[in-house]
Amino acid sequence: MTEPEPIPRDSPLLKLNNIVICPHIASASKATRLRMAQMAVDNLLTGLEGKDLPNCANPDFKKR
Repeated sequence: MTEPEPIPRDSPLLKLNNIVICPHIASASKATRLRMAQMAVDNLLTGLEGKDLPNCANPDFKKR
């Protein structure tokens, strides 16, 4: 994601040859959205059982 989005046409980032800039919508396939939903359900059910989340985006969370 860039700030702002969409990235301005004159952004210096567009001149770099060592990055790939993708639109934020890149994750919007049906398969990806279904997988994201399943991961959220897995985290919710596992968290309600008091266990470590299988898809934890912030592993430092459980250290608190």
